[in-house]
Amino acid sequence: MLDPSIDSLMNKLDSKYTLVTVSARRAREMQIHQDQQIENTKSYKFVGKALEEIDAGLLTFEKEEQE
Repeated sequence: MLDPSIDSLMNKLDSKYTLVTVSARRAREMQIHQDQQIENTKSYKFVGKALEEIDAGLLTFEKEEQE
């Protein structure tokens, strides 16, 4: 079972594609810089830690307006 659940994550972002993009980008940043924002994470993998940050409201995404 995924923790945090997909339902709670979908309340934070607008689509599954955005969820994948934001979590993958953040996982790469954590891998390079070793700077996770949550001290005690349940997951030991970077993507899981990124998903926990999204669920905690620490990561957001704003769409750019295209002309």
